[in-house]
Order: sequence, then C-alpha cells, then structure tokens
Amino acid sequence: MEELKIKALIFDWAGTVIDYGSFSPVNVFLSIFSKKGVEITVEEARKPMGMLKYDHIKEILAFSRVRDKWKEVYGKEPEKSDIDELYKSFEPAVLEIIDKYSKPFGNNAEIIEKLKNKGYKIGSTTGYTKNMMDIVTRVAGENGYNPDFWITPDLIGNYGRPYPYMIFQNLIKLEIMNVKEAVKIGDTIVDIEEGRNAGVWSVGVIEGSSLSGLSEEEFDSLSAEEKKALRIKVKNEYFKAGAHYTIDNLSEIFNIIELINIRLGKNTTDRTSE
Repeated sequence: MEELKIKALIFDWAGTVIDYGSFSPVNVFLSIFSKKGVEITVEEARKPMGMLKYDHIKEILAFSRVRDKWKEVYGKEPEKSDIDELYKSFEPAVLEIIDKYSKPFGNNAEIIEKLKNKGYKIGSTTGYTKNMMDIVTRVAGENGYNPDFWITPDLIGNYGRPYPYMIFQNLIKLEIMNVKEAVKIGDTIVDIEEGRNAGVWSVGVIEGSSLSGLSEEEFDSLSAEEKKALRIKVKNEYFKAGAHYTIDNLSEIFNIIELINIRLGKNTTDRTSE
C-alpha cells in the first residue's frame, strides 16, 4: 500500500488568505443591525464567523443580550422572518464592498503558488455564497491566487460549516483518496470544527484571523509582549476547538506538512499541541 502523505491543502478565504482580520462581513453585520435599531458589538459580530452568512445572522440573534435588545425594541423575540429580512439587507451590502477585501494579504499568494509548484492540490471552503465568491475569486485571481477548486454552502444545500460537506466536495474534485492526506487551514472555530468533522487535519492561522480581530496596522502596533499574549490566547482557542496545529502565518505551513508526514509515517494521528 502506498505510504500516506499530505497531498492537498484546503484553505478558508477571508481572514486566512484574503481580507486581513476578516473585516468585510463584520462591518456589514454591524451596519445592518444598527439600521434595525439593535446595536451589536464587534465581538458578537465575529463570534459565529466562518458560518454560512444566513446562519451567522441566526446565531447573532440567538445571543441572549442581542435577543433581549431585539425584544426591547420590537416587543417580541426575533423570528425567521427577521432573519430573512436582515439577510436580505446583508447580501447586497456585502456585494457592494467585497471586491475591496478580496486581495490576498502579505505574501499568501506567493506561498500558495509555491505549494502548487511542489505538487500540492489547493482547495477551499467559505461562508460566502456563490454570488459573493464570483467577485472574490475574480479579484483574488487578478492578484495571483487561483485555487484548484472552490465551493460555497449554497451549492450543496446550504450545509455550511461546521458540516464537513464542502471539504468532502474538495476531496472528490481534488481526487484525494484518504482524508488524512488533506489539511484544512482556517481562522475561525468553525473552520477547525469543519476539518475535524471531515476527518482531515485542522490547522488554525493566527495573524490576520477573525479570532485575533485586528487589522494589520493594529497588529503591527502591538509590543512584542502583546503579540505573544495574543498568539497564546488565539492558539488556546484553536486547540480547545480541536485543532491539530496552529501557525502564526501561512509561511509556516511547510513545516506543518513535514510534521504531519512524519506522523503519518509512524501512523500517529491523535491531536497535538505542537
């Protein structure tokens, strides 16, 4: 039997490859709730990040503080029709600005191109819809990032993260026979859960992530001690969610591939805190 080794890497988009800090959806969530007279915090807007955006809105409305505020404003708890109405505002607002947040940040495009040149297949999953991704992939492609495959929740019956089905579609299209030969890289808790549910290796990226919640300028302005504390905090959140590994940025993925290949050779696949 052929020895197992990593053959495919499946990346999230915003907060992982593009849109440092994942600010595009956050700003729109804040805006649409504010227009309804219900102010939400950045933390509340970020917490469900990575989910299908309709489900994301549903999760925000389920937070006790937001639900109570909604009831105070409207005299009733939020209903499905309210989720529908909020989403109806969300999608066109995102489509209007998403092109400005679709360029790969740092040297991510070059890193992924290097992975492709080494023979790795590159897939992707997202919480965005196909309409949104049509714009994202065009702009990302114009700036050097072209994964071999991408898919959205609305193309598979709205089964977004943490369901594993987008990853399964990647494995089919990329022709990966064994789930242990694929790595999922993302910047949210549901990215990690998606990977674990699919049985692939789950890796959380720290810098530029939604979990970090900082712009590039804000991160760069931190002291060395503040950066260290932030990395520890985010790393612990990833491991609590079940991550096999964490990386500061995508340049470290080559080392992770080597570590995983060593473990595959030894047939050890339990979670690590390395």
